Amino acid sequence: MKRNKIIYWIATLWLALGMISTGAVQLMKMKSGAGGADSVAHLSYPAYFLTILGIWKVLGVIAVLIPKFPVVKEWAYAGFFFAMSGAIFSHLAAGNAVNEIFPALLLLVLTVISWYFRPADRKMSPVNQ
Repeated sequence: MKRNKIIYWIATLWLALGMISTGAVQLMKMKSGAGGADSVAHLSYPAYFLTILGIWKVLGVIAVLIPKFPVVKEWAYAGFFFAMSGAIFSHLAAGNAVNEIFPALLLLVLTVISWYFRPADRKMSPVNQ
C-alpha cells in the first residue's frame, strides 16, 4: 500500500511538472522546446492549437493534484492520454526521430502510471445497482 502511494506521487509529480512546463511553453508560444511553436508548425498544426493545449494541460494538472473531484480527474487523465498519444502519432507520421517522440512518450507512460496507482480516495466509486 505504501509502495503504491510512493509510486503514485512520484509519477504524478513528474507528470505535473512535465505538463506544466510544456503547457507554459505552449501558452507563451515559445519557438523551441517540447511542444513549442516550431514543433507544432512542423507537424502542420495551426498556431492557435498551442493556446488550446497549454490551457488544457494547466487545467488538467490542477484537476489531478487537487483532492476530491474524481470524475474531473478521470477526464484530466483521459485528456493527457489523448494529447500525448496524439503527439506520438503526429511525430511518427511526420517522420521525426525518437528524441522528438521521447518527451510525449514519457508523459504518456507517467499518465498511465499515475492513473493506475492513484489512491482509492482519488478514484470514482462504482455505481451501486
